[in-house]
This record gives sequence, C-alpha cells and structure tokens, in this order.
Amino acid sequence: MPNWLWYTLPWVVVPIVLAWRSRGASRLAQYAPDLPSGAAGAERHAGAPLVSIVVPARNEARNIERCVRSILTTTWPNVEVLVVDDHSTDGTGAIARQIAAEDARVTVLDAPPLPAGWFGKQWACHTAVQQARGDLLLFTDADTRHTPELLARALTALRARGADMLSVMGTQEMGTFWERLLMPQVFVLILSRYGNTERMSRSTRPLDKIANGQFFLVRRPSYEAMGGHEAVRGHVAEDLRIAQEVCRAGGSVQFVEGLEYLSTRMYEGLGELMRGWGKNVYAGGRDTLALGAVGQTVLRLVFPVPALCNVLPFVLGLVALAGLLPPDMLWWAAACYAAATLFWAVIYAVQRVSPMYGLLHPFAGALLAVLFARAAWRGSRVEWKGREYRSVSP
Repeated sequence: MPNWLWYTLPWVVVPIVLAWRSRGASRLAQYAPDLPSGAAGAERHAGAPLVSIVVPARNEARNIERCVRSILTTTWPNVEVLVVDDHSTDGTGAIARQIAAEDARVTVLDAPPLPAGWFGKQWACHTAVQQARGDLLLFTDADTRHTPELLARALTALRARGADMLSVMGTQEMGTFWERLLMPQVFVLILSRYGNTERMSRSTRPLDKIANGQFFLVRRPSYEAMGGHEAVRGHVAEDLRIAQEVCRAGGSVQFVEGLEYLSTRMYEGLGELMRGWGKNVYAGGRDTLALGAVGQTVLRLVFPVPALCNVLPFVLGLVALAGLLPPDMLWWAAACYAAATLFWAVIYAVQRVSPMYGLLHPFAGALLAVLFARAAWRGSRVEWKGREYRSVSP
C-alpha cells in the first residue's frame, strides 16, 4: 500500500464515525397527534391543557406574519400566542397587532427597556412568561414555520418520553448559494459533538444536553425550578443553557427530529450568516465543554482547526503541484480531496442540497475557518441586531 494512502485514512475514518454516531435518530412522526378525547368544540377545548407559545421578535417584519399564521393553524385546541416586540424598528409590532386583531388567541407585548446584563431574546421571553397562563410553555423563533400537527405531536412525545423539556430539530431553509454551501457544514460540526437525537436524549450529563431554540416545549414547574430565562440571561446560547440547567435540576431533556413539521430560515445571505453563526459558535460552543481558564485560552487558539481540515489537503496539493513538495503529496492530496468530496456530497444531498456543493468543500472550510477565528477572537463580545453584548463565562 503506498505511503500516501495511509495518510488518507482520517478522511475515510471520520465520515464513518460520524455516520455511526448519527444513526438511530428518533422522529416526531413516530408520535401520533395528541388531541383531547371526547366531543369536539367547547368540551374538547376544556379538556386540553393550555399551551403558552412565546415568540420573541426583533426586526422580524419579513418573517413574523408567516410564523404566527402558521402557529395558528395548529390542531391543538387550546393555545395562547404571546408575541414580544423587542423594540423593533421595521414594523414587526404593527404586523403582529394586525394578526392579533383578527385572532383572539394572539397577544402582542412590548418588551420593557433592556436591563443591564440581559440579552434581548432572554428578556423578551422572560417578559412573556410573566403574562403566560399555561403550565406548558413553548418557545419558538420568529423565523420558523409550523405545520398544523407539530404542537400536537410534540405534546404526545413529551408525555410518551416522560420529558420535562422537549426540543424539535426541523428543516433548515437555505435560499442562497452561501446558505447552501455553509449551513450543512456547520450542522455536521454540531453533529460531531453531540451525535444523534437519542444519544442526546439518553445522556444524563448536563454538558451533553442541547436544545433547538427554534422550538422547545417545557413544563412550567421545570422551567421555574431551573430559574427560567433569568438564569441564562447573559448566555448567548440560551436554548442550550436552559436544556443544561433543566437536566442539572433533575429534569428529563429529550430531543427529536421533526423535519416534516418545522422549518426555519435562519439567515439570508453571506453577511447575515457570518454574523449569526459568529454570534453563536464560540460564545455558545464553550458552554458545551468543561474548561478552566487555561482550557478556554487553548480553545480560542484551536477553534478554527476543524474547519481547516477541509482546506489543508487542497492547499498542500496545490503546493505539490507547483513542485514544492514531493510527488507523493500530490497523490495524497488528490485522494483526500476525492474522499472528502464524496462525504460532503452525501451530506449535502441528505440536507436537500445539490451534491455538487461537495466539490467546493475546501472553499466552505476556508470561510468557516475565518468565521470561527473571528468568533474566537471576539470571545465573550457578541453583536446581533444592533446590540452589543458580553456573554458570561460558562
């Protein structure tokens, strides 16, 4: 076996390990819609626990109508929808109030002035919970779209799995070239840390817990026992921290896949994507690791390395092609590029993106390395939607 082939093994073994870790995901489709038994109409409504649905929204005029109207299609007969206008300047509040005028289930709240030490999203959610009447709280983002059965199936899963908190992973809508190129790669990095949904659900270690802020359902007593959004007011990845704190308080945190029932357009275009993930990846990622001061310093230095793994063989191949490295290095680089391209082609296809994007994986890796390096350099300092924050240490 040529020496250069041995060096390709990491690019073959790593995809196999990731595929192994991702198998066996639990799906929301396994759980029938949970609807109260008995007659329709008022009697059915009376037998259904009230679910308070909280939608924090800051400058979400392009998304808020689609989100709220999709929530209102729910087959669950007893909901209240609390939209919190977080000092928007683009008409978000006006659009939400128009929907509220048409449907009594919707209430629009204005977030009070943001206190020191709070992130805006956490403050908006905290504001809504003070008005919420339900013993079941659903937190969802303003850029999501819900199918009619989403909530009812999630309630079935919550009960069947004996969960205190249930989060759903949905489909990511990717409209531009940049979203289709980069989003699948970010999600693979997250998968490499956590594994599949069942692995996350079975773990009893708080640091192994994660939630999707686009949709998580929590029982109010469990939410209050962990301190609610006030307990995570200074953490950029508040969904992850809430899942960790519910687990730390003795609650069961479960994660299921619901690609058919929930979809989200997280970011539109390269600039928004770089700012959005730049806000989350380092300041949120460090909350997933038990690191001291020295470990945090090391993490900042090595944070871009995983993304650079896609770039290194390509760069070394170009250098070898120029005659600056031994010929064997060119064969090694070509084999690594071919193996990685095949892996990424499968990943893109699974996420409903053309597998041809796999050919561009070194370019995607270079962009992500820049994103990760910038995020690590900023450290605790994050910016989003016109506000500057400092995320607290883990």
